[in-house]
Amino acid sequence: MSLLCLLMLYQSVALPEVRGTWLTTTSNDAISNPLNTATTMRRLREIGLNTVYVEVWKDGYTEFPSETMREAIGVPLRVNASPSGAVQRDLLQETLIEAHRNQLTYIAWFEYGFIAAYKDSYNHLRTRKDWLSRDRDGNVVAKNGFVWLNPIHPDAQSLILGIVLDAVRKYDLDGIQFDDRIVWPYIDMGYDEFTVALYAREHGGKAPPTDPRDPEWMQWRQRKVEDFSKRLVTEVKKTAGRNFIVSLSPGPHPWALENYLIDWPSWGSWTSAPSWDEFVPQVYRLSYEDFARDWHGQVGFAGPRRKNLIAGIRLTGDGPDAKRGDIEKYVKLTRQTFSLGHSWWYSKGVLDLFSSEISKVYDVAKLGQASHPRLGVNWRPLPIKAVKVAVGQWVATLPVGRYRAVAQKEGVWHEIKTFEAKRFGKVSVQINADAVEFLVSRKKFNK
Repeated sequence: MSLLCLLMLYQSVALPEVRGTWLTTTSNDAISNPLNTATTMRRLREIGLNTVYVEVWKDGYTEFPSETMREAIGVPLRVNASPSGAVQRDLLQETLIEAHRNQLTYIAWFEYGFIAAYKDSYNHLRTRKDWLSRDRDGNVVAKNGFVWLNPIHPDAQSLILGIVLDAVRKYDLDGIQFDDRIVWPYIDMGYDEFTVALYAREHGGKAPPTDPRDPEWMQWRQRKVEDFSKRLVTEVKKTAGRNFIVSLSPGPHPWALENYLIDWPSWGSWTSAPSWDEFVPQVYRLSYEDFARDWHGQVGFAGPRRKNLIAGIRLTGDGPDAKRGDIEKYVKLTRQTFSLGHSWWYSKGVLDLFSSEISKVYDVAKLGQASHPRLGVNWRPLPIKAVKVAVGQWVATLPVGRYRAVAQKEGVWHEIKTFEAKRFGKVSVQINADAVEFLVSRKKFNK
């Protein structure tokens, strides 16, 4: 195909790329209640996005029912209230259904990683003092202002792995994501009793160096974090299957290595374990010029894995943030470097500040929606609507495939049934509801 034809094709159809954003209950109302969640997912799709990274683990609590958390602290679920106030509900299911109803790829974002609490907050995890990381003076609050679980403590690792697998097994997710909180708590942490004893056991009784930047001490902690990372990815892939996306959104390299002991570019070249599918470095710069400089750096560090890079772009509107005229520049650069796409930090910028600029760049009316490059076209098709034929009886005509039946009551969607349609035809559901729909399922389930 000639270059001219390729250019014409590029101009007439949206090419596959990740167009994502993060959704959180902090400092905005995007998912503060079911009505806002529904509106948010619809608007994101209309603007032209195809992927959402949704917070499901925050401040020491899962925002979905977790048996791992029930067993660990006696609290299976707690949704942290956003400014307008939030009720306790299964935030993961609520946002998942609305995302899939709007054909959005849904990545469950375990935002807080090994963070147990903020410096001034107290919760159940903070009471587990034997699980916490400490500095040389015994302080549990790291310089980044958070209290961290010790990332190499077996109980802390089991907790994190457990809540992830709870979500993977229960929900029809498209993937999971961790970020720069699945790493070492901070360079000067690691002097807790457990870590000191483990280091001594592996070093002939010697205590860890008092200098937290001692090269061997840094490498030892770095390897321990990487060992758990391999275990995490392996277990998730084994449980969820090959199409499931395992995503990492670290700090930029080499800053993340120097401060949090994560050499994430090397995590893309493992041969002893399955690797992360995508890397979304947080190149959160206040100007396009600074972003371009550092993004090129991340592309270089990624080497052969550059095709799995997604640019994390700051778009909060706080202070000297991205200029409105720069939106197109950011998107063009991610395409010119042949990356997997881009994700905007965070949804407030997409929905409230730069929606018209982003919509103009994506131009869905002319080019159509961009498919997710890993999952392809129609991975999450529009729902099939059921028709009410009698009181409590709903009927829909379904092609062959796996489905999740969801019902809406008082404005909130709930999953009511999962099943497999083995032949084309009508199916019936008995339930008192305001609406019933069928969503294509991409996970294995028992009928």
